[in-house]
Amino acid sequence: MALIETINMGQRRDVRDILRNINLRIEKGEVFALIGPTGAGKTTLLRLLNLLDVPTSGKIRFDGVDTSAPAGVRLELQRRMAFVLQKPVVFNASVYDNVACGLKWRRIDGGEVKEKVNHILEVVGLADYRHRNARTLSGGEVQRVALARALVVEPEVLLLDEPSANLDPLSASRIEQLVSDLIQRYATTTIMATHDLAQGQRLADRIGVLMNGELLQIGSARDVFALPHSKEVAEFVGVENIIDGVITSNEDRIVTIESHGRSIEAISDYMAGEEVCACIRPEDVTLALARVSSSARNSYEGEITWLVSMGPLTRVEIQCGFSLVATVTKRSAEEMGLNRGKKVYATFKATGVHVIKRN
Repeated sequence: MALIETINMGQRRDVRDILRNINLRIEKGEVFALIGPTGAGKTTLLRLLNLLDVPTSGKIRFDGVDTSAPAGVRLELQRRMAFVLQKPVVFNASVYDNVACGLKWRRIDGGEVKEKVNHILEVVGLADYRHRNARTLSGGEVQRVALARALVVEPEVLLLDEPSANLDPLSASRIEQLVSDLIQRYATTTIMATHDLAQGQRLADRIGVLMNGELLQIGSARDVFALPHSKEVAEFVGVENIIDGVITSNEDRIVTIESHGRSIEAISDYMAGEEVCACIRPEDVTLALARVSSSARNSYEGEITWLVSMGPLTRVEIQCGFSLVATVTKRSAEEMGLNRGKKVYATFKATGVHVIKRN
């Protein structure tokens, strides 16, 4: 049985659907990341899971209990969770008292409060700040206070809303490392919303893509980023080569896609006549100065239109009837003398093409 389950859940505000038909299962001990653009409904979904709001349709079950239960039952369920907001609020009090408040509200014995708070302050690196007023801290330090305040009550579920947003790069990196360490240390079921796609890949067991109030895809990082289900998801997760075309033949799952007068061969179950998109990762595109004999089914002569250095790599844009982006090492780019206007041959395998239906 899933620890948290939503069934056809929706949330409507005025005349607008914020969330529609959300069906989600979160297993105990899982780290689940919600990614999506601003306004997709990520914070609304977290608030519903934390029982701060009530859905206008569908159900939420927590550990098998229907959360539409009476207020007393909902409160007990809510106390088994902790929610860290994108912009945490701290009280005009010491760091110690800010962290201790949840335990005091639960009427925990004073000696136990002291032991738990001092321990979690050590864990988050704020032991030397226990007597500081929390409102004098930096953004990254406030986020640490919020994480400590959430974890000191030992929640079964930790909800994080953009845990490293609004921070400078160094503070964001430190908070992400802290979140990673805390997740591993406490094995707490964690649901986080993040606009940082790489962060979601690094921290989560599974990822859900939320766009326009709908969960368009759920899966591992590889499933979502390498095998998107739709053009909308592919564009959001940064697939750089998305080529529109039409399947003209399918012979034993080897399909031919016609696009801009060129043919692309791929592996797919879609039949002739289907309008599709061919998705190719830049790292799967090989560049050469002359046509070479290869088992790869797709090879095109083209002209380089743009180059950008990215540390040890070079991003190369090519026009070969359709636009194509390749990524090569900086050394390879220098050895081949790649520059704008140069003729190259771009090659990729049929197995390197992910085909999705074009809506």
